[in-house]
Amino acid sequence: MTLRVESQSGIARFRVKVQPRARQEEIAGVRDGALRVRVRPPALAGRANQALVALLAERLRLPQSSIKIAAGERSSHKLVEVAGLDAATVRERLWAEPS
Repeated sequence: MTLRVESQSGIARFRVKVQPRARQEEIAGVRDGALRVRVRPPALAGRANQALVALLAERLRLPQSSIKIAAGERSSHKLVEVAGLDAATVRERLWAEPS
């Protein structure tokens, strides 16, 4: 299945399903149009959200300030906004090996 990324006015948006307390941090694929991400920290005090933003920033080669959790901060299902990239670039960089 393909990751659904919408792009408008220089902001790309896509859904993410986060699994906290994972053995390793990774992008685990796509399910139902949402990116599946595993992070090590638990979902306490926003630590899993911070890990998600850090992982996405690394993969997308952007500063963490360019990535925002627009909806679902207290849920495992989130809507993420990325400033400065179009949909095609987001898809391409997510699947590239981290440098």
